[in-house]
Amino acid sequence: MTALKTAGSSQIPVRVFVTDVWDTVALRLTPETTVAGLKAAALAQATGRAHERGSHVVKYRGGLIANEGQTLAGLSVPHGAAFIVLPAGRQPVR
Repeated sequence: MTALKTAGSSQIPVRVFVTDVWDTVALRLTPETTVAGLKAAALAQATGRAHERGSHVVKYRGGLIANEGQTLAGLSVPHGAAFIVLPAGRQPVR
């Protein structure tokens, strides 16, 4: 995972909707942050705990990001971009 909020580097403000808590978190990340880093930071901030690897997926611009090793710079993420973090498996309807 790439360091978040590194001093001296530009930061990209993003919004991440976390379906586990049905809330949006605001993050400021470096362009070198990976999608996996974004996901971990969003889940930790939204739920207050770490999650198992592979338990959640990330969507950006309506599509699933299969390679979470990609950086925000590699995805050409603009300031204020919106992501969605949701459980990898289907959720039962109650």
